[in-house]
Amino acid sequence: MHSHVPSDNRGKDAERISEAVGAFSARHGGRADLNVPLARLTTLRIGGPAQAVCRLHTPEDARRFLDNARDLEIPTVFLGGGSNVLADDGGFRGLVLQVATTDLDIRGDTVRAGAGLGFDDLVAATLDAGLVGLEFASGIPGTLGGALIGNAGCYGNEIGEFLAEATILRSDGAVETVGPEAFAFTYRHSAFKSSRDLVLDAVLRLERGDVAVAGETRDGIIAERRRKHPVDLPCAGSYFKNLPPEIPGGRRRAAGALLDRVGARDMREGDAAVFERHANIIVNEGAATSRDVLALAERMKAAVAGRFGVRLQEEVRHLAGFGWQSGG
Repeated sequence: MHSHVPSDNRGKDAERISEAVGAFSARHGGRADLNVPLARLTTLRIGGPAQAVCRLHTPEDARRFLDNARDLEIPTVFLGGGSNVLADDGGFRGLVLQVATTDLDIRGDTVRAGAGLGFDDLVAATLDAGLVGLEFASGIPGTLGGALIGNAGCYGNEIGEFLAEATILRSDGAVETVGPEAFAFTYRHSAFKSSRDLVLDAVLRLERGDVAVAGETRDGIIAERRRKHPVDLPCAGSYFKNLPPEIPGGRRRAAGALLDRVGARDMREGDAAVFERHANIIVNEGAATSRDVLALAERMKAAVAGRFGVRLQEEVRHLAGFGWQSGG
């Protein structure tokens, strides 16, 4: 999930972009869905319209869409499964590209999967094939591509550990195979988070192992997620990143623990509320707006900063106007 937003577009008139989106749609025979509410495309179920949305089924799709968006100077963002995203009430003045490649090929201990495949679907499929390693990710929402871009992880593991190579569509239209070093993985981050390049598919290396034990681990993690995480309420996942360890080599400090100590579970703004069972999750209780969520997040950050002198950093990203907003 990352953006291609030409810098010279940021101050341009929305009317010009609307005309460009119309021309883009005409070039692609109506394959662009126009004025799509971002609330439909994000797990928080918040957000005004994106001027156009296209689904990418092949590398050629991606190349053609990107070439035309660049030619018409249309701000463009890539969106996976829509988790870890707060879309703005004002929507996005540009084109959203969704990777829809969901192919899966498992041979031996090697797994090749499309970036649009559901991350949890991948976990289940690899276990069914007798491969272990990804059970830590059980229940994590979103797509494989989004997981790689954000280096998704929990319980001491991250998806970046298992990547062998990935197919990338460069912003100039070239398709290239790269190794894990190109991602420069760090905690909840990769080089592609701020890149104009698009992840199309990935090859993972797993191991044969005790599937029964791994299955029990998966069941336990899913049960724990259901206990701690919202089941019936829209959310974006953990809102803030966990904090660096206090000593080198130690475990990261849970942002939720600090938020608990400042009473965050009792905080709300409009229909945006901190989840009653997890202080680092904001839920949409019905008609929450992006303004509600942003105000609530600032209250949470201010409370932790005031009590502990620590400034929390958002894991959820804010999509607004012409692209991704800093700090979100």
